[in-house]
Amino acid sequence: MQDPEYVKNAFAGIADRYVVTNHVLSLGIDILWRRRVARMVRKMSPKRVLDVATGSGDMAIEIKRVCPEVEVIGTDFCEPMLEEANQRGLKETVLADALNLPFDDGEFCALTVCFGLRNMEDWEKALREMERVLKPGGELVILDFSLPRSKFIRFIYRFYLHTLLPFIAGMITGKRAAYRYLGGSIETFPSGKKMCRLLETAGFFRTRYWSLFPGVATIYSAKT
Repeated sequence: MQDPEYVKNAFAGIADRYVVTNHVLSLGIDILWRRRVARMVRKMSPKRVLDVATGSGDMAIEIKRVCPEVEVIGTDFCEPMLEEANQRGLKETVLADALNLPFDDGEFCALTVCFGLRNMEDWEKALREMERVLKPGGELVILDFSLPRSKFIRFIYRFYLHTLLPFIAGMITGKRAAYRYLGGSIETFPSGKKMCRLLETAGFFRTRYWSLFPGVATIYSAKT
């Protein structure tokens, strides 16, 4: 669980360099992860998709690229990030808190949240709100960071997260504190079966997950 004002201010301060920084820090692998999520969404054949915590719009833009006929709406509670998303070509955006989405029940066929749930004040409440705006039979896809199972890889990853990553990101953005926060948020975020149990508590079922490269990120899917 995170402090929403701290998160909002942290992202507002790095909005203009957020995309470049992410690609540098992940060596571009985050692009491949989002493409995989977009392919999952395409298989659902949805009419309307909501991308929650869209940030600079990377996920929503990728979904629109592979599903040009689909209406894709991006929401975020950080206005500078939405402005960045608009400049990058995301046409439909809504300034909104994920814990109180301004949509009716069952408006969307699919919902994505990529690297955003972890930053929210109340994970279960946010998931319940996502479940509310999905149609019966709709699908949620989450992409977020996790910790590798291998102790050796986890040791290397933690060194990168807490030492190298803040230094590199600080050089690019001038906001090292925002990336010190990143490592701590990943440490406390539920992953694997724990996330699946949280999804089920929030009203979802048929929960599944796939570990990525090698366990530093995970994709989850769940049905309403």
